[in-house]
Amino acid sequence: MRKAYVLMVLWAVAHLSSPGSGLRALRRTTGGRRGSTGLTGQDANGVPLRRSKRGWMWNQFFLLEEYTGTDMQYVGKLHSDGDRGDGSVRYVLTGEGAGSLFKIDEKSGDIHATKRLDREEKAYYILHAKAINRFTNEALEGQSEFIIKIHDINDNEPRFTKDVYTARVPEMSDIGTSVIQVTATDADDATYGNSARVVYSILEGQPYFSVDPETGLIKTALPGMDREVKENYQVVIQAKDMAGQMGGLSGTTTVSITLSDVNDNPPRFTKTLYEFRVPESVELGGTVGVIRAMDADIGENAEMDYRIIGSDGPGMFDITTNRSTQDGVIVLRKPLDFERKRQYSLRVQVENAHINPRFFSVGPFRDEATVKIVVEDVDEPPVFERASYVMEVKEDAARNTIIGSVSASDPDDKNSLVRYTIDRRTDMDRVFNIHAGNGSVYTLRELDREENAWHNISVLATEFSKCNNPRQISRVPVYIRVLDVNDNAPTFATNYETFVCENAKANQRIQTVSATDPDEPLGGHRFFFGLAQEAAGKANFSVRDNKDNTAWILTRRNSYNSLQKSVYHVPVVISDGEFPMQSSTSTLTVRVCTCDREGNMKLCNAEALTARAGLSTGALVAILLCVIILLMIVVLFAALRRQRKKEPLIISKEDVRDNVVSYNDEGGGEEDTQAFDIGTLRNPEAIEESKQRRDIVPETFYPPVRRPVLPPTRDNNGDVRDFINQRLVDNDSDPTAPPYDSLATYAYEGNGSVAESLSSLESVTTEGDQDYNYLSEWGPRFKKLADMYGGDDSDRDS
Repeated sequence: MRKAYVLMVLWAVAHLSSPGSGLRALRRTTGGRRGSTGLTGQDANGVPLRRSKRGWMWNQFFLLEEYTGTDMQYVGKLHSDGDRGDGSVRYVLTGEGAGSLFKIDEKSGDIHATKRLDREEKAYYILHAKAINRFTNEALEGQSEFIIKIHDINDNEPRFTKDVYTARVPEMSDIGTSVIQVTATDADDATYGNSARVVYSILEGQPYFSVDPETGLIKTALPGMDREVKENYQVVIQAKDMAGQMGGLSGTTTVSITLSDVNDNPPRFTKTLYEFRVPESVELGGTVGVIRAMDADIGENAEMDYRIIGSDGPGMFDITTNRSTQDGVIVLRKPLDFERKRQYSLRVQVENAHINPRFFSVGPFRDEATVKIVVEDVDEPPVFERASYVMEVKEDAARNTIIGSVSASDPDDKNSLVRYTIDRRTDMDRVFNIHAGNGSVYTLRELDREENAWHNISVLATEFSKCNNPRQISRVPVYIRVLDVNDNAPTFATNYETFVCENAKANQRIQTVSATDPDEPLGGHRFFFGLAQEAAGKANFSVRDNKDNTAWILTRRNSYNSLQKSVYHVPVVISDGEFPMQSSTSTLTVRVCTCDREGNMKLCNAEALTARAGLSTGALVAILLCVIILLMIVVLFAALRRQRKKEPLIISKEDVRDNVVSYNDEGGGEEDTQAFDIGTLRNPEAIEESKQRRDIVPETFYPPVRRPVLPPTRDNNGDVRDFINQRLVDNDSDPTAPPYDSLATYAYEGNGSVAESLSSLESVTTEGDQDYNYLSEWGPRFKKLADMYGGDDSDRDS
C-alpha cells in the first residue's frame, strides 16, 4: 500500500512538472525568514525591486474518482519553509469538503480523501490552506487557495435521450434518405481521454437502414421498400464510448420506423362486367347499383373518382363516389319504362383523385369496366293522356248531356281494359257521372252558373281486373266550367222608395234607378227602362232611360195632394238586350209630402216619416234583442243578490238568538297541574280586571264595569257555583255583551275531581238523576235550558 502512495505522488509530480499539463508549483516565502534577497530590477522611481524567497509551497492536486481501496486515498502534501520539523507548525484546511471529504494532518500537512468521490457529481473542490504557530496561533503564512480536481475514469455508459424513437419515411424512397437522428450522451469527462467519445452502430435493421457512426443519423439503405409488402421496421442502434474500442461501455435504443404511403398503385375494378336488375318503378334519384374498385394505397392516395364515359341511354344514369367507402353509386336521372327500353349498357371509368407525378411511369392510374342494367317489368296503373282536362257545359244543358271525355291506357304489355269512375269525394252532390268503359263525362242534374260557375272533380282509372288495388289507381283532375245563358231577368238594384212634394213641378226628377242581373253576358250588361203598359194611360210619373243602365223617374204634373192620395206605386219595366230577352217589372214607391220652397220635406204621414227615418226591419230586431239582453242581466243580478242573503240560524217563533258553544276538550282533572290552573276557578277575585272577552270586539269607549263580589258558599261545589254566578252577573251588567246568551263549558275536571263532570254528554250514563231546577231561577235568558232540562221525567218521556 505504501508503494502505491509513492507511485501516486510521483505521478502527481510528473504532471505538475510537465509543461503541457497547465499546472504550476508555487513557492512562497514571507519577510526574509530564510534565504537572501536579490535585486530583480527597479521601478519607475528607481527604487530597486527585490524578490522574496517563497516560504512554503502548495499545488493543484489530482484525485482519481471511484476509489475502491480500504484505506483513505492520499491526495497530496502541504509544506511550509517555516516548518523545521519540530512540531511547532500546525496546518489548517478549510473550504469545500474540508473536515468531511478531506482531512489534513496538522503536523505533516498530508491530505487524504475520506470517501469515494464521483466526478459526475462534482468535478473539483476549492480549498484554503493556512500554516500557523501551534504555540502562539500566529499565522506563519497567509491563507492560500488550491484546487483538488477529480480525474475521470470510464464509469458511465452512453445513454440515449429516448428509450424508443418513432419515425416515418415515405415508401419507395431513394437510398440515403434521412429518417431520424438519434443522440446518446456520456456523463464522463469529454476533455479527458476517450471516455465520452461515442460511436453509433446498427445492431438490427440491416439491410434496410444504416446509421452514421459520428452523428447518429439513420438513413435508408435499400431502394424500393414497398409499404404494401412491409410497413413497419424495428431498428436497434448501439452507442459505444471509448471511440468504439474494445472495453468501452455501450447503450442501445430501439427505433420504430413506419413506411408512409405514397400513391404508387392504380385503382382496379374487381370485375370487368357488372350486372344489375332494377324495377321500372324506381324513383328518380334512387340507387340502381354499387360498383367497387380496389386500391392498395390508403388515405387520400386511395381516393377515387368514378364517371360514365359511355352509355346507350344518354342522361338516364349518373354515378357518384361514396367518400367513406370509395364506392361508385349509380343513380337514376330519368324514369325507366320497361315497355320502351328493357336494358342499358354503361362504360364506367375509375381514376385516382390525387396522382403523384413521380410514379407516372408506373402506368395509368385508372381502370374501366362495363355495367349492364336490366329493367324489370312492374304492373303499372293506367296512364292518362293528359295531366288534366278542362270541359265546358252550358247551364241550361239537359240531364245526361255529355260534356267531354277522358282517356287512359294500360302501359303494360297486356294492355288491359281500363275502367273509369268519379271520386265522389270531389262530387258530393253527384252532379256528374262518367261512362265506365269509354270515359265520357255527362251531367246527372241541371246546372246553375249563378250557383256554381266551376266544378272540380277527379276521375279515377283502374284495370278491370284490379279495381280493388289502391296502388293500381290513376287519378286526373277535371275542371268543368258552366257557361252562362240568359235565363235571369234584370231587377232594381235595390228597393227604391222616394217622396214627391205637393208643390212639385212637371218633369221634375225625383229618383234615379239602376238595375242588376246575375247573368254575365260576354259583351256586358245593357238594360232598357220603361213605364208599364197598364200605367201608361193614367200615369202621374214618367220614366226616362238614360242609355247608361240608369233611368230617371220624373213627375208629369205640377202638383200633388196628399189628402187625395198620399202614396203612388210606379211600375217600371226593365229588360236586357240578350237573346232570349228577359224582362221584369219593379215598383217604385212614391209618397206625397209637404215641402218648403226649396223642395225640402217638412211634413209627411206616419208611413213616410218611418220610411225616411230609415229604420229597417233588421234595425228594429237588433234594438229588441238589446232590450231583452239588458232585462236578462238585471234579473240575473237580482237573483244572485237574493242568494247571498244569510239565512237565520233558527227559523222559529221561539227564536231567542241562543248560541251554544261547546268545548269538547276535557283536561286531566284537579290532579293535572300542568294542563290548567284550578286556582283561578276557586278564587274569582284573582282574575284581572282589564282582561277582555274573546268572543266580542272590545269597545274602548265603554268604562270598565266594577264587578260586584258575591258572598262565597260552603257546599261541595261552591267554588264552581260562585264562579258561574259571578260570570252571570258580569254578563248581565256588561253593556258590550252580545244580545244573546253565550254558554261556555269549562271541562277541567278529571279522575278524582270533586266537582265531577260538568258535561251534559255524560249525564245520561250516570245512575242518579240530575237536578236542573235551579236553571229556572237564573232568569229569562236561561228559560230555554230550564225547559229542556228542568222538567220532570214524565214530562220528558211524554
